[in-house]
Amino acid sequence: MQDTPNTPALLTIQEVADALRVHYRTAYRLVTAGSIKAIKIGSQWRVAEASLLEFIEHGWKEVQVAKKETKGPKQLKLPLE
Repeated sequence: MQDTPNTPALLTIQEVADALRVHYRTAYRLVTAGSIKAIKIGSQWRVAEASLLEFIEHGWKEVQVAKKETKGPKQLKLPLE
């Protein structure tokens, strides 16, 4: 079966971990806590690529707002917990 324009790319937890460059368990916790929107198919979790990108974008926005209030070097961090 090929991906069609209407079918979102679904990522495994390991693929999410690789994309975020975090440990598998960290990615699993983000998914099960609801920080990254995902669906459970049987016993396995799948994350739509759009959900992962939304999580990353949300993290950048939070950091930018927080940085406006503080002084010092500019740092970007994702909300991992």
